[in-house]
Amino acid sequence: MHQMSPEMQSCIDECLRCHSVCLSTAMNHCLEAGGQHVEPGHFRLMIACAEICRTAANFMLMGTDLHKRTCTVCAEVCEECARSCEQIGDMQECVDACRRCAESCRKMAA
Repeated sequence: MHQMSPEMQSCIDECLRCHSVCLSTAMNHCLEAGGQHVEPGHFRLMIACAEICRTAANFMLMGTDLHKRTCTVCAEVCEECARSCEQIGDMQECVDACRRCAESCRKMAA
């Protein structure tokens, strides 16, 4: 079993938190709010963000060096999702989770 650094465990935690927040926000808040919240580009981005966060966490848990690539993509998608959620408004929890995950993933990708 590979040795996991505290930084990697922290990144996994942030990725899994972001996955959970984006997915639940999209499926509950956005679907109920309607309007801009369910605009196809925004809604797809939230689901894509949830998926890449889960994938990045899984790659780190597997112990593969390929996690650096998934973390790079995850950070980009999280930043884009945070901007989209911020622009629409009323989704600060998602904005914060995405920004924390992006920051953590950037460190893992370095």
